[in-house]
Amino acid sequence: MSELKKLDIFAFVVMPNHIHTIWRTNELNGKETAQGSFLKYTAHEFKKLLSRNELMNYHTNVVNKNHEFWQRDPLAIYLYSPEVAYQKLDYLHNNPCSEHWQLATEPEDYLYSSASFYEKNETNYSFLKDLRLEF
Repeated sequence: MSELKKLDIFAFVVMPNHIHTIWRTNELNGKETAQGSFLKYTAHEFKKLLSRNELMNYHTNVVNKNHEFWQRDPLAIYLYSPEVAYQKLDYLHNNPCSEHWQLATEPEDYLYSSASFYEKNETNYSFLKDLRLEF
């Protein structure tokens, strides 16, 4: 959706059991929000990739689906000022380095993150837009 300009992605980090993103929705994807499309698409992809035994970890008895991969009400925080945006950007990028996870010693060393874009000016992910240019 980023290529279609429906969504601007400013930052992300993929953690072992969750993700953090800073994004802006520019328009609906048909009748769906960008977030709804993302959640639906990734859920279908997870179902293709996981074995039957692994899928059992995500089984649910909800009427309209057999599996649930995403938290029902993900936390969305409105970034109303540069200070709030940069605080969330730092939190997001430092998540892999936290004592709980210990996935990297420096944020920019964690492969599944946009930190190297901000810290080293590396363009490993062509879909990223620079949050610093928004304020």
